[in-house]
Amino acid sequence: MEHTKISTIEGLNKYREKILESKKNELPTVFVCGGTPCLAKGSRQVFEAFKKEFGAQGLTGSVELGIKTTGCQGFCNKGPLVAFADKDIVYMGVKPEHVPEIIEKTVKKGEVIESLGYRDPQTKKWATEYSRIPFYGHQKKLVLKDVGQLDPAKIDDYISRGGYSALAKAFSMNPDTIIDNIEQSGLRGRGGGGFPTGRKWRSCKAIKTDVRYVICNGDEGDPGAFMDRSIMEGNPHAIIEGMIIGAYAVGSNQGYAYIRDEYPLAIENMKTAIEDARGLGLLGKNILGSNFDFDIKISRGGGAFVCGESSALMRSIGGNVGEPRAKYIRSVEKGLYDKPTVLNNVETWANVPLIITGGVQGYRKVGTKGSPGTKVFSLAGKVVNTGLVEVPMGITLRELVFDIGGGIPKGKKFKAVQTGGPSGGCIPESLLDLQIDFDSLSDAGSMMGSGGIIVMDEDTCMVDVAKYFITFLVGESCGKCTPCREGLRRMLDILTGITEGRGKQGDIELLEELCDVLKWGALCALGTSAANPVLSTIRYFRDEYEAHIKEKRCPAGVCKELITYRIDEDKCTGCTVCAKKCPQKCISGEKKKPHTIDASKCIKCGVCKTVCPFDAVIVE
Repeated sequence: MEHTKISTIEGLNKYREKILESKKNELPTVFVCGGTPCLAKGSRQVFEAFKKEFGAQGLTGSVELGIKTTGCQGFCNKGPLVAFADKDIVYMGVKPEHVPEIIEKTVKKGEVIESLGYRDPQTKKWATEYSRIPFYGHQKKLVLKDVGQLDPAKIDDYISRGGYSALAKAFSMNPDTIIDNIEQSGLRGRGGGGFPTGRKWRSCKAIKTDVRYVICNGDEGDPGAFMDRSIMEGNPHAIIEGMIIGAYAVGSNQGYAYIRDEYPLAIENMKTAIEDARGLGLLGKNILGSNFDFDIKISRGGGAFVCGESSALMRSIGGNVGEPRAKYIRSVEKGLYDKPTVLNNVETWANVPLIITGGVQGYRKVGTKGSPGTKVFSLAGKVVNTGLVEVPMGITLRELVFDIGGGIPKGKKFKAVQTGGPSGGCIPESLLDLQIDFDSLSDAGSMMGSGGIIVMDEDTCMVDVAKYFITFLVGESCGKCTPCREGLRRMLDILTGITEGRGKQGDIELLEELCDVLKWGALCALGTSAANPVLSTIRYFRDEYEAHIKEKRCPAGVCKELITYRIDEDKCTGCTVCAKKCPQKCISGEKKKPHTIDASKCIKCGVCKTVCPFDAVIVE
């Protein structure tokens, strides 16, 4: 449709009606996943194949209406994904050569191609319906309900699905009433801390000033996390709409979207969405005739993990080095440019339109009393099904890992799940029935964080896991405060010594003491929460630390200096595969007879164990 300025709420409603009218005669819409994981697997080539085949098969109408590139459709390890408008069908692992059959059977005739669906690993039965695929069937999509169902680069798609109706409703409300609604909804910040969003807004509005700012934190830097990226890529207008409502509520005329530079597609889609919203008059002066002015600028972060911290982020936007400041100065009082500032993350802003449209009680029907609503997670690690999921607050870790995630690959045993990013904790098998909400995770020694979930199996060394996350935090610490700068390095030295066989009595207690110093002495949340991966692994897996220190043994067989490889004579068939692949040529033996490993030459690379088809290589 031709875009013209929309100057009133009535004008927005008429514009939506025109869009819906224009869609009546469009072709059956094919949604090709354009999320970053599917793009990496070739979904762009699938999209181009659809465009070409639509014309080749003589379909009438606009090809642009018949096929759309969407944001992440969730089931990342099964991509590229293809779904269909108004049909409970999703195809997985789609390749360009599948496209002619899909158009001929599914688009033209409505027939289902079972072999392109999901095959249950237990029953071996095929399923193409979302409701019959466990990965999707156990989810509750609210924030992600439109991600995967619209073209993020087309503002008309968002408006046709009710987009900006929450903004229109908000303009009919008093700003204080909007804040009341957000408070009563129980919405807590989805960026990690879980601070009540309404309380933050009210505190900012209470400061007497002519200038206030609202900021969207899109600086998602946790290893394995891609929730905020996927929302920005897949439905940027939901974020923008939430920011406008928040700005109207607190009295701000300028907003910023701070997005890390490693997210080029998120930046591109957010930029396009802002320009389109501005072009329609949904950003800028006198929005929808409300006499309210508001606009958004994009600020690109350089990739520093510490800039996810509020005060460091604001310093970065202001053109300064991203370093945090003491927390006795609250950003709602003195934030960006020393003006009152509301900072919420991507997912929090995307929740705001849902609350305004559906009402407080409707929102609180999902989740728990203390943590209403849903949470978006990225599910990764040693789990069968990986991807982007949205579930009600209060779901258990068992449901997330086994019902949605499909359990642990290759029949391995579940060991732990790490939540909350590098500053989160590791939760053991004994707590698999723990509810996922802000308070329960905190009590267990972890945190919600932004929503990264990393699953670990029996082959994971928990001391090595703690070392990995502390290594990450050492590299990402800004070094401004002594507890973080020196404490993290000292912790890394101790953990490295333990994993290399140099651990000694008292190391565990010293780690606990250093963690205590960090928790109480560090300047920002990077330092104060850095103790979590160490304390949680000591709390739940102390026996592994003691095995490393007292027995000089790594139970999981991960720490090279503490393991040896040998070949089980009863299992070895003498196939010679390990000997051929060994880079050190330290495996010997006759063909069809058991082989042996020369421990003096072995560099413990693990190639022999990886290539052995009979599982005859044992780690001790």
